[in-house]
Amino acid sequence: MSESELTVRIAPSVGHFDAAQWNALGGDRNPFISHEFLTSLEDSGSVGSGTGWDPVPIVITDADGQLLAALPSYAKGHSQGEYVFDHAWADALQRAGRNYYPKLQIAAPFTPANGPRLLLSDPMHAPHLLKGAEVVCAQNGLSSAHATFVEPEQLELFEAEDWLIRSDIQFHWLNRDYDGFEGFLSSLASRKRKNLRKERDAAKQGLRIERFSGDDIRPEHWDAFWVFYQDTGARKWGTPYLTRAAFTLLGERMGDQMVLILASDDGGPVAGALNFVGKDAIYGRYWGCTRDVRFLHFELCYYQAIDIAIELGLARVEAGAQGGHKLARGYEPVQTYSAHYLVDSGFREAVADFLERERQGVAADQMFLGQRTPFKKG
Repeated sequence: MSESELTVRIAPSVGHFDAAQWNALGGDRNPFISHEFLTSLEDSGSVGSGTGWDPVPIVITDADGQLLAALPSYAKGHSQGEYVFDHAWADALQRAGRNYYPKLQIAAPFTPANGPRLLLSDPMHAPHLLKGAEVVCAQNGLSSAHATFVEPEQLELFEAEDWLIRSDIQFHWLNRDYDGFEGFLSSLASRKRKNLRKERDAAKQGLRIERFSGDDIRPEHWDAFWVFYQDTGARKWGTPYLTRAAFTLLGERMGDQMVLILASDDGGPVAGALNFVGKDAIYGRYWGCTRDVRFLHFELCYYQAIDIAIELGLARVEAGAQGGHKLARGYEPVQTYSAHYLVDSGFREAVADFLERERQGVAADQMFLGQRTPFKKG
């Protein structure tokens, strides 16, 4: 097929497309860019009018309307829910007399988890897709385009089109073919191993910890978790990003890819953590509680996820953004990446200089943190 028979355009939503077509581009290997996840956000009102996340997926279709490539992209009027912080960039451009917002965000909304951002039936479509994003910015007065939490395998596709690359650090648990949690503990220094055992024992005192997936996640479980999520969201972000309806839709559409962990006492659930399971990783996403129990956060969010990863033979646990306290619990510093296109050449030059210096600092931080993992030395 010749390139003249292809069309690059903005679509009204991810829901505009057939699920099988969208997922064939990569949604079947990463839960957060799947048709089910993204349309659950659209249909629940978590993204769309009034949220500052307006779906504007950029796609390539052939003469028959067949979907060949896509960017899960959003017109943004703020920088909330991204976890790659560009507020200083916005301030600098504003001081220069120009507007930073609106901008184009290529991402899984509210989700600091690695994944493909260029959804491709063929790598040959990548340059046209990125050029499409650049044209959208130019034609609509957008200052920039940002692809966040890009899986490392796709970085060269962005670099080939001269997008700027930014790095940061998360803490991931890596499965080294452990035969169980005790096998993992045996790889730790003695004092660290004892600390983790004590934390798990203390967290479970007087509580019942259960896991739910698929149809086993009932409405009352979501009701309980919604309370936990609202509490955490109100403290961290001011307003929770997801609506209550989002959890129902996510459960209906991809419950088999979710593990909801609830801790209960005789009065019912007191805390919960929600995980998504991909092809090679489990992703910890949301946590909350109505009762403060020492170490319970570590148990539900970190240790239970390790248990599940070992049981399912998954390569890693991605437990979300930030959190240096994960280091002492066997999670290791790993670099994450984003790619950025800036319309203004002068602004781009200034940001490129900043990113070069920032990358050096991130690399030094990773080396420093890597020397402080709890694993046996030598």
